[in-house]
Amino acid sequence: QIQLKESGGGSVQAGGSLRLSCTASGFKACPYALGWHRQAPGKEREFVASIFRDGETNYADYVKDRFIISQDTANTASRTVYLQMDTLKPEDTAMYYCKAISQSRLCIDYWGRGAQVTIAS
Repeated sequence: QIQLKESGGGSVQAGGSLRLSCTASGFKACPYALGWHRQAPGKEREFVASIFRDGETNYADYVKDRFIISQDTANTASRTVYLQMDTLKPEDTAMYYCKAISQSRLCIDYWGRGAQVTIAS
């Protein structure tokens, strides 16, 4: 079972920056991408960004040019994924969830518990 531990949420003024971190451990047989989703109150959870182990990244259109996803793969027992969020807007306010995205039908996805991000106008 994969464990995901998020950190780095908080509150900032609009235009500010925050960085989220998520350390994933417990990888076994299946390859995984790591990513971030978010869920605002009263809304559905939505994709933000993802990164494959080889470094390939994907972003939702509404965060391109503002958010950057990166990872640290130096530790063979775990991977840490970061989400650098710049030029934050009030509409970025949400609970941000780290996700381990299975690249095989033999394994399931995993979710972290979430980190709250609040942007004041």
